[in-house]
Amino acid sequence: MTQSPFATMLDALTRQRGVVAALVADERDGIVIDSRVHVGQRGDRVAALAASLYRKARMSAHAAGLGDVGFLQLEAEMGRVCAVGRDDVVLVAVATSDANVGLIRVELLRALEGLA
Repeated sequence: MTQSPFATMLDALTRQRGVVAALVADERDGIVIDSRVHVGQRGDRVAALAASLYRKARMSAHAAGLGDVGFLQLEAEMGRVCAVGRDDVVLVAVATSDANVGLIRVELLRALEGLA
């Protein structure tokens, strides 16, 4: 069995306290490329949502002359969705509302370097 090129970064993300899902999705259509999802999480739906939000944020930032999007965070009543992207790929972490977003952000940005 061949291991995905994203396995190491997804495993590192899911080791962060409060992270219940880590996914890599295609930015254009939100299809999951690889994931580590806890039981009960809906990875396909989260991936589609995060990819769409990231794509729209990236296009809006460019249209406004702000450059590239570095880190995207959606904070909701039941948790958070954090995303970073590069080359039409979005790396997503879904976390509980009490998770340390700073640590998740650091791990996402570290993983983003691996996508280069």
